[in-house]
Amino acid sequence: MSVELSLLGKDTNYPTTYQPDILFPISRAEAREQYAHVDGIYKGKDWWHVFEISWLNAKGIPQVAIGRIALPATSPNLIESKSLKLYFNSMNFTQFDSQQAFIHTIEKDLSNAAQAPVTLTLFQVDELDIAKPQGICIDDQEPDRLVNHPDASLLALDNQADESAESVDIQLYSHLLRSNCPVTGQPDWGTVFIHYQGNKPCYRSILAYIISYRQHNGFHEQCVEQIFADIWQNLKPEKLMVYATYTRRGGLDINPCRVSDESWMPSPIRLARQ
Repeated sequence: MSVELSLLGKDTNYPTTYQPDILFPISRAEAREQYAHVDGIYKGKDWWHVFEISWLNAKGIPQVAIGRIALPATSPNLIESKSLKLYFNSMNFTQFDSQQAFIHTIEKDLSNAAQAPVTLTLFQVDELDIAKPQGICIDDQEPDRLVNHPDASLLALDNQADESAESVDIQLYSHLLRSNCPVTGQPDWGTVFIHYQGNKPCYRSILAYIISYRQHNGFHEQCVEQIFADIWQNLKPEKLMVYATYTRRGGLDINPCRVSDESWMPSPIRLARQ
């Protein structure tokens, strides 16, 4: 379905009765056309943290939790975020016999929208730990060139590295990822993690490339897939993981991860800025 038909950016009433048909799927296919041959964009997951979950138990008493949703990267559809927020709000006054019945209903509805198995894990409101980034922060680098929209030509290998040297296995991260919602124009902020094995990359070039997203219009999942594809095609690593932890909006944060090798899938985390 075209995102122009969604509720994103429009005034809406918050439903107070269970409303699964409010979920709005968006096909991944069109955004993937330019890098559909890059196998890694189909490997990984989109993790969502849902901070505004509430329902009624069998006695009509409100329950609250934090949820972690996992959508597989193989799903034909992603789910538009405002529709997901409204969907969870429609549960606020809905009664369930058990917490498991609530989880089952959510998983069934989201799986139908995504056209793939979606899972939901619930946490107590004080249970979700805050993690610290691991690896090398590249935010103190000084790029040679800055541009305002994604430019894969910025990516380069380290010309100081010995060509005969063995490949490196490094984990980099930057807090400077920023892009815009393609419908509302609102800024999206995130930390991006890159696990890389291959010829040593130039850290300045990777930071310049990340910064180039600052005026780009794209959904979180699409940005991560484009970052993955551009690094994979231009630097030609042996293995690659790209994982972005975006800050919360509307009680939701979105955390897409793509990998070339399933063994490199990280565990989902939550950072302090989320």
